[in-house]
Amino acid sequence: MALVIVALVGMIGPAAAQTIQSGGTIDEIEIRGTRRIEPATVRSYLTVDPGDPFDRGALNQTLKELFDTGLFSDVRLRRDGDRLIVEIDENPIINRIAFEGNDEVDDKTLRQQVELRPRVVFTRTKVKNDLERIRRVYRRNGRFGAEISPKIIELEQNRVDLVFEINEGPETKVRGINFLGNRAFDDGELRDAIVTTEAAWYRLFATNDTYDPNRINFDRQKLRRFYLNNGYADFQVDSVISEMTPDRKGFILTFSVDEGPRYKIESVTIDSQIDDLTPKSLRKVLNTKEGDWYNASKVQDTVDRMTTAAGNQGFAFVDIQPNVERLPDKNRIKLTYTIEEAPRVFIERINITGNVRTLDRVIRREFEIVEGDAFNASKIRRARQRINNLGFFKSVEVDKKEGSSPSRTVVDVKVEERSTGSLSFGAGVSTDSGLLGNVQLRERNLLGKGQDLQLNFSLSFETQRIDLSFTEPYFLGRDLSAGFDLFRTETDQDELDFEEDRTGGALRTGYSIIGPWRQSWRYRFSERELSDVDDDESLVLQLEEGSTTRSSLSHTLSYDRRDNRLNPTEGFKLSLTNTFAGLGGSERFAKNEVSADVFTPITEGLTLHLGAEGGHIAGLGKETSILDRFFVGSSSIRGFQPAGVGPRDLNTDDALGAKQFYAGTVELRFPLGLPDRFNIEGRVWSDVGAAWGVDNPSNANLQTRDSSSPRLAVGTGFSWRSPLGPLDIDLGFPVIKEDFDETEVFQFGFGTQF
Repeated sequence: MALVIVALVGMIGPAAAQTIQSGGTIDEIEIRGTRRIEPATVRSYLTVDPGDPFDRGALNQTLKELFDTGLFSDVRLRRDGDRLIVEIDENPIINRIAFEGNDEVDDKTLRQQVELRPRVVFTRTKVKNDLERIRRVYRRNGRFGAEISPKIIELEQNRVDLVFEINEGPETKVRGINFLGNRAFDDGELRDAIVTTEAAWYRLFATNDTYDPNRINFDRQKLRRFYLNNGYADFQVDSVISEMTPDRKGFILTFSVDEGPRYKIESVTIDSQIDDLTPKSLRKVLNTKEGDWYNASKVQDTVDRMTTAAGNQGFAFVDIQPNVERLPDKNRIKLTYTIEEAPRVFIERINITGNVRTLDRVIRREFEIVEGDAFNASKIRRARQRINNLGFFKSVEVDKKEGSSPSRTVVDVKVEERSTGSLSFGAGVSTDSGLLGNVQLRERNLLGKGQDLQLNFSLSFETQRIDLSFTEPYFLGRDLSAGFDLFRTETDQDELDFEEDRTGGALRTGYSIIGPWRQSWRYRFSERELSDVDDDESLVLQLEEGSTTRSSLSHTLSYDRRDNRLNPTEGFKLSLTNTFAGLGGSERFAKNEVSADVFTPITEGLTLHLGAEGGHIAGLGKETSILDRFFVGSSSIRGFQPAGVGPRDLNTDDALGAKQFYAGTVELRFPLGLPDRFNIEGRVWSDVGAAWGVDNPSNANLQTRDSSSPRLAVGTGFSWRSPLGPLDIDLGFPVIKEDFDETEVFQFGFGTQF
């Protein structure tokens, strides 16, 4: 049979039935036009039988029932004497579904969205529904101009191929974002407060500059949250108008807002209706103070803190409501936290859905409460955040509903999984290592158990490294991480005038002690080889040339209260590490390192960073090796070369490594006046430190230049979290230094993964 391509809209004519005159009785019913469907099947859908009268209402109902089956493209009823003739045209069967013209969205994604399948009855309604689903897919991908045309190819035996012809068109970008009614903040500040961004040439890898109605609804909430956190308690978004540009390639968004007055907090009161729970015991956790601008986020944070504090005092069932009383004539707010005893509600069940691959226990262990415990809203919110922080899911929704009785509640956890495996390639350049490259193969949720397995290959002018690591975050079903590492590293130490090869492995474990306190242990064994030492290099290097083995046990105790681990603006971190080598191997030493970092917000966007670190190594019955001592420079004291500070051989000027060091920094980070979306911040800093002390082998007659006097450098720089990766540039100027130190004014680093 010849293949005929027919437009869907012209393929199917309207259903029709001849007008049948009422009166008389149906003696016989004849079915005509069946090809694939048995006549008996058609009869089963009829609402009239032989012996029934010819009634127009009953026949109309029969016609409706036949169409509702979706099996027929047309049905006609007519009367021939006392015979009722039912003529049908069967809907075809779909043989194949294909997509043409789609480049940005693959066939697999589109097939997952459409309901029609091969060997399913073809209907016009289902095709229309699938058309809308495909359009929604393209709208989510920012292509509102996509055109989809369904075509059919008729085959023999009443079968058809369904082809969706797609003209994807260009991405529908957001060409402009405007605001009406804003007085306190300019358009640029409000654009930074929302997720959607304007299209620009430099946003090569941005996705938020495409038009997405769902994201715009989220932006309404972001705007409201922004104003509520800045004292505008009456703020409203009146409307959001989306206008397509004349070329139909973009949208102009206009947010109409009503700011209202800005409020300060007049007073903060705690009204406890529970006799043994006194306001005095809760005041220390208040995050809202008299005279501050009203901030909705701080109010919610205070509620969470008070709920936790009440729970720690044995009051598991409390209901804390922040009540706001406006004083319009003064633009002030009286804030009252009312505490009442909440109904005693216990968790009956925790339901988890949506996790096709991830095991239930991986999600359940992020809850601080289990079935049978008292319901605690703060702990539920923290559990949602912890689940989200796993990075295994696109979305996490946690809701509660009534259980089998008023005192029971069911917690529903709905997740949408994301891909957790990755193959990434990295490239970069730095003043420390020159050009560098990286390939990483990683699975962060191995077999759905939450385990982390990764294989890394790193290559630069100085270092070649391969390492394999595995981490089980909940070893033996407890909050106890355990893992191992295997590595091979080859390093050409240009600054140190030798080559170093390391091969080995490590076993490690870590666990939380109390709150932000964490403790970890690591056993490490490595074989090291120091080679390629020239005859004119330091005698220390020549004596250490050859192979050594290191068997060490390290212990780290840390306390981390930073608000963000990648780009902290508030909080602090403390860390203490002790390493003992001598459990076998040729090296024996004790090494201690300590560090502290404090981040303090001065004003909006202005952050002060104070940091300090230090270390000491001592040989146990023998001298320390140059491979284990401290090399201090650009990473700790900017303005100096890597290994630029510390003891040096008097005759050869080779860096020998120090037995002790300290370093400190005072850094002020500030915005450069550019919109936040550029992700650029500047800094001024001052670094201070020193490194000194070296073992003198008895047969080396070592003469060194060494000093424990402090070095000081000042400088400035900026960081750009660019679409291609982080870029850091610093200009450092040594103010106090020794004449044998090696300095470096310009330092930069850049890298990316794709």
